[in-house]
Amino acid sequence: MTAETAAMLPALMVVLAAALWAIQAVGAHLECVDAARAAARAAARGESLDQVRDLARSATHPRAEVTVDRTPDLTTVHISLAVRPPWGPALPAVRVTASATAATES
Repeated sequence: MTAETAAMLPALMVVLAAALWAIQAVGAHLECVDAARAAARAAARGESLDQVRDLARSATHPRAEVTVDRTPDLTTVHISLAVRPPWGPALPAVRVTASATAATES
C-alpha cells in the first residue's frame, strides 16, 4: 500500500498543479472581461485613449495588451494577457483574451 501511494503521489501533484494553473487562467480571463467592459464604456463616453488603456491595465495586469478601436458608431476594446503559473515561470504561457463593444456616445 505504501509503495502504491509513493508511486501515485507525483502524478497527483502534477494534476493538482495543472488544476491550480487552470483556475488562475480562468480568473485572469474574468478580470480581462470585466476590464474590457469598463474600458469600452469609458472609451464610448469619450475619455482619452491613454486613460482607457490605463483603466484597463489597472483592472487586469500592467503587462496586458490593450487595443481600442473607436468609430463614430461603436467602440471596441480588446485585452490580451499571457498567464504563467507563479511556480513555473519557465513553462509556456496561456494567452487569455477578452473584448467588449459599446455604442459610441456623441
